[in-house]
Amino acid sequence: MENVLDRFLRYVRIYTTSDPESETFPSTKRQLDFADLLANELLQIGLSEVFRDEFGYVIATLPSNLDHPVPVIGFVAHMDSSPDFSGENVNPQLVKNYQGQDLELNPDQNVNLSPVDFPELLKYVGEDLITTDGKTLLGADDKAGIAEIVTAMDYLIRHPEIKHGKIRICFTPDEEVGQGTKHFDVEKFGAVFAYTLDGGEIGELEYENFNAAGAKILVKGRSVHPGSAKNTMINSMLVATQIIQALPPDQRPEHTESYEGFFHLTSFEGDVSLTRIEYIIRDHDLAKFEAKKNLMKEICGLVNLQYGQAIVTLDINDQYYNMKQKVEPVKYIVDLAEQAMNDVGVKPKIKAIRGGTDGAQLSWKGLPCPNIFAGGHNFHGPYEFIPVNSMQKAVEVIVRITELVGKK
Repeated sequence: MENVLDRFLRYVRIYTTSDPESETFPSTKRQLDFADLLANELLQIGLSEVFRDEFGYVIATLPSNLDHPVPVIGFVAHMDSSPDFSGENVNPQLVKNYQGQDLELNPDQNVNLSPVDFPELLKYVGEDLITTDGKTLLGADDKAGIAEIVTAMDYLIRHPEIKHGKIRICFTPDEEVGQGTKHFDVEKFGAVFAYTLDGGEIGELEYENFNAAGAKILVKGRSVHPGSAKNTMINSMLVATQIIQALPPDQRPEHTESYEGFFHLTSFEGDVSLTRIEYIIRDHDLAKFEAKKNLMKEICGLVNLQYGQAIVTLDINDQYYNMKQKVEPVKYIVDLAEQAMNDVGVKPKIKAIRGGTDGAQLSWKGLPCPNIFAGGHNFHGPYEFIPVNSMQKAVEVIVRITELVGKK
C-alpha cells in the first residue's frame, strides 16, 4: 500500500490551480487531468462505481461489508489549489526530525520559515515536515485531504476485518473559487452525511463557518481639466476612498479574530472618471451579517445623497451560509468525529471556521458535512507546511469513523 506521504508528494507536483476569471467549469482544464488520474487510481485500488463526470467531479464507492444496514457516509476533498499564489512546478521539501530551527526555503528570495514568525512550528519538534521550496504554495489545501481519503480507502480494502457500511467519496473542482458544489448532485451521491477533509492543523473539527457575501461597488466620477475643476470635478477614486473610510476600521480582517466578522477590501482599480472596488463581507452571526450588508448599502446611499445623483452603484450577492444551522439538528455526526479523534489519540479542537468549505454549501444542499483537519498550516502561500504525522492521523480518523458507524 502506498503510504499517505508518498501519495501526497505525488499529488502536489500536479498543477491544478483554479482560475477565478474563467467562465468555464471547471475553471481550468488541468483539474480534469488530475481528476482522470484520480479516477484511474481509485479503480486500481479496488473501489467500485468509479466515474469522472463532465464537470470534473470524481466519485467512487467502497461497498459495505456488513450484514446489516447502517447509514451511508461520505468523505469529500477538493482537487484545485488556490490562485492566490503560484501552484505550478511545486517542489516539496521533506524535513526529517525537525528541531525548531529556521528553515531556509529560498535563499535567493530570502524566504525563510521561522518559528519566530510562525510559532506553531514548535508544536512539531521531533516530527517530519513537508514544506515548499519558497517559490510556490504547497497544495496541502487540499491535496492532503485527497491523499488521506484515498489512503484510508486503500487501507479498508486491504483490511476486510474492519467492518464498515457503504462509503461514498467525492473529489470536487473549483473549491478555491467558490464553485466547488455548483454541480454536486447530493441525491445522486446518496450519503446521509459526510465530512470534508479540508481543515488545518491536527485535531481541528469544525461545524460553524462564516456567512459570506461579495460586494462590487462602481463609482462614476466627472473628469474635467484640473485647472478649471472647482465645483465641477468628481474624483471617483476619492469618493471610493470615502466609502472605504466610512466602514468601521475595527471590522477589517487584520483587526478581527474568533467569531468577529469583517469587511475585507479585495480590489481597488480606477481613475478620476471611474473606480471599481470589491469587498467580501463575513460574519458567523446571521443578524450581524445582514447588518453589515445593510451598513454598506446605507453608506453608498448617503454618498449618492451627498452628490445629488446616483454616482455609486452597489451589487451584493450572498455566497454561502453558516453550516451550523444545518448540522446542529444532527450533531451526533460531530460527536462521532470527536470520538474517532479521541480513539486514535488526537485531541479534538472544535472551533468555528473563519472561512468556508464545500461542506458549508453541501450542508445547505441537504448533506450535513462538518470539516475535519487535513493537517496543513499557512495555506495559499510559500510558507505552507504540513507535518507527516498529522496526515497519518487523519487517515486513522477516517478509518475509525467508518468503524464507529459500522458498530452503530
